[in-house]
Amino acid sequence: MNDYQNYQNYYQGGYDQRALDTKVSSVMKKVYVKMFLGLLVTAFVSYFCAGSQAVLTFFSQHSALMWVIFLVELGLVFAISGGINKMSSSTATLLFYLFAVVNGLALFPIFIVYTGVSIGKTFFITAGTFGAMSIYGYLTSQDLTKWGSILFMALIGLIICAVVNIFWANSTFEWIISALGVLIFVGLTAWDTQNIKRMAMTAPAESAGKLATLGALSLYLDFINLFLYLLRFFGNSRD
Repeated sequence: MNDYQNYQNYYQGGYDQRALDTKVSSVMKKVYVKMFLGLLVTAFVSYFCAGSQAVLTFFSQHSALMWVIFLVELGLVFAISGGINKMSSSTATLLFYLFAVVNGLALFPIFIVYTGVSIGKTFFITAGTFGAMSIYGYLTSQDLTKWGSILFMALIGLIICAVVNIFWANSTFEWIISALGVLIFVGLTAWDTQNIKRMAMTAPAESAGKLATLGALSLYLDFINLFLYLLRFFGNSRD
């Protein structure tokens, strides 16, 4: 009887683990698909705007609009992150793709400043680095919780340094900021991936869609920021 009970417990434990792995895998697939589609939307909008003379003329005459776009981006990030529990999964997804569109508007100048070849090269470098760190964050048994608080404080410091350098305009300091930015977002990619995996393990099935959107937003931001900082090292100016 004891042997039979032990067998049942072992079988049930194995079944539960497989069910949990399937659940987590399903959520992570949705995260990466939404993130990838968000990147495609951003790339398409940026490329279209950079090639449209009407858009270029409009923004050259209304340069202050970039600040409005920046504020809209912040508002969308806070709306999705802070209010996702109060909105439907479809609404959260819609806001995420709206953010991708707005971010495309904000980023189109890179297609004017840098050559297409260097942008493509930097994208693949970013994709490789991001993929490696995301896989590490997903598979590692090491608890990366401590990384989160350290990286968040480092990110705050990075933002402060970037603001200071807007007025100081020191090129050496800008390179240092860029190098730190790469390191910070490399670490955040691993940490965010592990954090999303943990949430997927405990979240109820009905919240999987919202979690996928929130996870996609986090990794999307990691990818975009990593790409922009790497672009400063690998991007070639059109001049």
